[in-house]
Amino acid sequence: MDIKLLSFPADSPPLSVIVAAKFASITFPADSSLASGSAPTFLFTNGLKLHGTSVLLRYIGRVTNIPNFYGENAYESSQIDEWLEYAPILSTGSAFENACSYVDKYLERRTFLVSHSLSLADVAIWSGLAGTGPRWESLRKSKKYLNLQRWFNSLLVEYSDGLDDVLTTYVGKRGGKSSGAKLKDQQGLTQKPNSVNQDTSDKGKSGSKSTFEVDLPNAEIGKVRLRFAPEPSGYLHIGHSKAALLNQYFAQRYNGEVIIRFDDTNPAKESNEFVENLLKDIETLGIKYETVTYTSDYFPQLMEMAENLIRQGKAYIDDTPREQMQKERMEGIESKNRSNSPEENLRLWKEMILGTEKGLLCCLRGKLDMQDPNKSLRDPVYYRCNPIPHHRIGSKYKIYPTYDFACPFVDSIEGITHALRSSEYHDRNAQYYRIQEDMGLRKVHIYEFSRLNMVYTLLSKRKLLWFVQNGKVDGWDDPRFPTVQGIVRRGLKVEALIQFILEQGASKNLNLMEWDKLWTINKKIIDPMCPRHTAVIEERRVLFTLDNGPEKPFVRVIPKHKKYEGAGEKSSTFTKRIWIDQVDAQCIKVDEEITLMDWGNAIVKGIEKDGDGFVTRLSGILHLEGSVKTTKLKATWLPDINELVTLSLMEYDYLITKKKLEEGEDFLDVLNPCTKKETIAVGDSNMRNIKRGDILQLERKGYFRCDVPYVRPSKPIVLLAIPDGRQQSCSK
Repeated sequence: MDIKLLSFPADSPPLSVIVAAKFASITFPADSSLASGSAPTFLFTNGLKLHGTSVLLRYIGRVTNIPNFYGENAYESSQIDEWLEYAPILSTGSAFENACSYVDKYLERRTFLVSHSLSLADVAIWSGLAGTGPRWESLRKSKKYLNLQRWFNSLLVEYSDGLDDVLTTYVGKRGGKSSGAKLKDQQGLTQKPNSVNQDTSDKGKSGSKSTFEVDLPNAEIGKVRLRFAPEPSGYLHIGHSKAALLNQYFAQRYNGEVIIRFDDTNPAKESNEFVENLLKDIETLGIKYETVTYTSDYFPQLMEMAENLIRQGKAYIDDTPREQMQKERMEGIESKNRSNSPEENLRLWKEMILGTEKGLLCCLRGKLDMQDPNKSLRDPVYYRCNPIPHHRIGSKYKIYPTYDFACPFVDSIEGITHALRSSEYHDRNAQYYRIQEDMGLRKVHIYEFSRLNMVYTLLSKRKLLWFVQNGKVDGWDDPRFPTVQGIVRRGLKVEALIQFILEQGASKNLNLMEWDKLWTINKKIIDPMCPRHTAVIEERRVLFTLDNGPEKPFVRVIPKHKKYEGAGEKSSTFTKRIWIDQVDAQCIKVDEEITLMDWGNAIVKGIEKDGDGFVTRLSGILHLEGSVKTTKLKATWLPDINELVTLSLMEYDYLITKKKLEEGEDFLDVLNPCTKKETIAVGDSNMRNIKRGDILQLERKGYFRCDVPYVRPSKPIVLLAIPDGRQQSCSK
């Protein structure tokens, strides 16, 4: 009896089975046409079948000639069984890193997982890691799990012939993940330059999506110091997240450190609320930082530096009106004040410090080059007057440095080695270096990456603030907002956001990203773990009477997730009268057999409708011996009992109706008039126990996150719909 065919879903090939078969020299054709979520299957030449990854692995272990592949004795075989049962946890989202930690510790004094030779246990765990792609690669690059990395790499080298083919064929096809050869190179197993600073043949290729193919210029292991420097004028959004995570990635890669610095130089926009929530968002992202600093900590030194530049003739006071100054900069016309003496400039500088009537008309400008083709070098503004109190230091100062002046100073003073900046600042890089040179400070290397832009999304804090101030959203954590708090509230797992951003890497290519890709990653994380519940839409719900149904209700305890025991159990009540959705009732014909999910089949014998064609009542009989394979409709249902809970199902849409705003286009012209939709439903009684933040699936309705849990019967449980990567907008 030979294996005739291996069948599996295209989105989840059983990597461990394929690897084990390669090692065992067992060949068979593969069919990847099974429906998503189906178990992998062996079809034998005699027509018999076996199902499930662990079952298929054990079969290979029993028929192979590889010594001890399934253990030398019963005890070792049982140890291997333990690892086969443990392996699926590597694909369960938040449990992944805990699993890595466990296996890493276990391998501290071991070469193989069981005994002293390769076994199915090694195949299962190795395949589980390789199959997660960037998630494992980012951890491996952090050097956090050295024992696990050693073991993983040794297998990849020792058995490269078999593993390369499998990785290239199956891992390489899933979402653009690494092929076998590329993965080997990322593991550091092919010949590479002696230093991370040296170029490689693959580095910098256009279109690359991997963070792992780029180096920081002139970086030394153990000496890299980076900063993530948000302005406290709003909450952290998805664009900032990319900068924060890339800083952490490079710090881990070079065994360096990250600091958080609040660029608080504009008191008109900033507040302690924003500081507190930015720190909260940074913690949510898992950013490990060395310390927190503020640009305002350096105001005395910055003022001293400004005064030194005035004395040296490298800066001057200008009272030219702002609009005229902008026009002169564009046309390369020098200000009438550019040739003022240092003494006159120092006199006016003191007027600015005091905030006098004359001082309020002035600003401090750097004397760089008004003829430079790069307009950022045409005498930029260093200081402006602003009498508004600062959120940290009150009314101590009447003048504040600009970002362009403060950033190169503080970066150098704080020992930053590399400043990561989005490529939108590219034209100002020359200005950054010139200002550091005029200040006589140590040069900081700039590393550029592309700004993260999302379709139908505004990332400007000024524009987001408009929505908050005008009551168009419920706050900075509104589920329609691209803020970290907003998308997490909507149901995005942080692991999905990290994977999404690391897959893009530190590319400098500008891309407009689709939200669907992010939500698809999220679905793959939440689907294997989240509990299943049942809901029926309240409007025109239909009572279905089962003539031969139970005269007395009875209760069964069933799993909340058929494939994940960790989701727990729920009580399901079976009654003679049940509720189903109007949309399902509309599909049913008299004498049609349907399946009632988690119960069995029923035959509909009677259908009553109102004058508008809506179904008002159904009657029928249970037919539990019927086959669920023959029915078209698999209906969700709820018992007719008083314990059902009221649900408010919230769906959200984009705030604007255009994928990308053109330069100069007003976002107010493309506001989406319908961005929120509420649907009232009833849900199973088990939902009384869900907590705020819990993620669940309502069978046949989608994924939801609990925003307001059960309090009392008169107040609905509020569930926010989580997009799954293919969801239609709520306005359609």
